[in-house]
Amino acid sequence: MSLKFDFSHHSFLITGGARGIGLEIALAFLESGARVAIWDFSSESIESARKALNAHSSRTHFQTVDITSADGIREAVQSLPFDINGLINNAGITRDKSFAKMTAADFDAVISTNLRGVFLVTQSLLNRFAFSQTADKSPNAQSPSQLGGARIINIASVVALYGNFGQSNYVASKAGVIGLTKTWARELGPKGFTVNAVAPGFIKTPMTDAMPAVALTAMENKIPVGRLGTPRDIANACLFLACGESSYINGATLSVDGGLVV
Repeated sequence: MSLKFDFSHHSFLITGGARGIGLEIALAFLESGARVAIWDFSSESIESARKALNAHSSRTHFQTVDITSADGIREAVQSLPFDINGLINNAGITRDKSFAKMTAADFDAVISTNLRGVFLVTQSLLNRFAFSQTADKSPNAQSPSQLGGARIINIASVVALYGNFGQSNYVASKAGVIGLTKTWARELGPKGFTVNAVAPGFIKTPMTDAMPAVALTAMENKIPVGRLGTPRDIANACLFLACGESSYINGATLSVDGGLVV
């Protein structure tokens, strides 16, 4: 029997929520009844997401936000039409090159978005969490309608756990995200938050769809469950970490990778 999530009285903000994994996370929370704020750097992606999520338009707030800009984030926070119960830090970029060829600009761009951006967004939103000071810490606070506090979910990557060729900047940024997750779990736990990370493995995207079949087969052969992940696999992990049943999970990194890192 599948678990039915009901977030009909809760609100979530998703960065990088207008495409890819972020859009699927947004859709999953909307389908579970939540109000969702979507921030994305690309105005074109925002418009595309607006059309894709039109059926849920009354519960969706869209905003074009550059998460490398502290001033831009502050303006976006002030424009939020509702306080939030949960934040999913999903926005991220890549600038892949071998270590020998990677420039300082390549490194700084990825760190600025993937790590510094997570810091700026989360810190700026702390006063907009609806349950930040009113957590229900009782053992019975376990239904999605009783979150038992507020949720911060950071999207990391399995490469942060084992490294990856050509991704010195990306791996460093995602390893930093896991470090932030552990630190915030300690600092914010007493204030009613749980802070966890999701580390996706190989996920099926339009980019992987364009890869040669032999390359896809090689990727799948590395995964014990024998398939690539889907954006919904990541969204489902976020739903679980946001619900009341996960209220005693704090500071964890959940690998959603089909056993790849095993």
